[in-house]
Amino acid sequence: MQAKDLMSKDVVAVTEDTSLKDVVKLMIEKRISGIPVVAGDELLGIVTENDLIVRAKKLDLPTFLPFIGGVIYLEGPDRLEKELKKVTAITAGEVMTTKLHTIRPEASLEEIATIMVERKVNRLPVVEGKRLLGLITRSDVIRAVAPELE
Repeated sequence: MQAKDLMSKDVVAVTEDTSLKDVVKLMIEKRISGIPVVAGDELLGIVTENDLIVRAKKLDLPTFLPFIGGVIYLEGPDRLEKELKKVTAITAGEVMTTKLHTIRPEASLEEIATIMVERKVNRLPVVEGKRLLGLITRSDVIRAVAPELE
């Protein structure tokens, strides 16, 4: 079985300019935990429940050491900047995850399951180049392996 056989082709997607209010509304109405962000049919990123939960999380300020009238940060300011952007985001483009694990239509069920388990992802966009063809979720994989368990 290949990704093209398992994937949902009727994917609910949003654009970068879609408001987070509309994204949340879609996720609740459609009972989905992640929505691809597209420009035309090109995949740009995904907004997941985790991306939205970050907005309610306690903001962790970077640790620093005072040193001769200044400060030395023990970690780069990039993490704080990313967190602040997500906390203050108002559109899908501002909160989406852009470092995605994707698969090609010919990927096997074994490849799909391996990526999901090893990379701890709940959904895999099926792409050809940057073009979004469909989406595979953990539920799709479970349905595919269910007959083997009977």
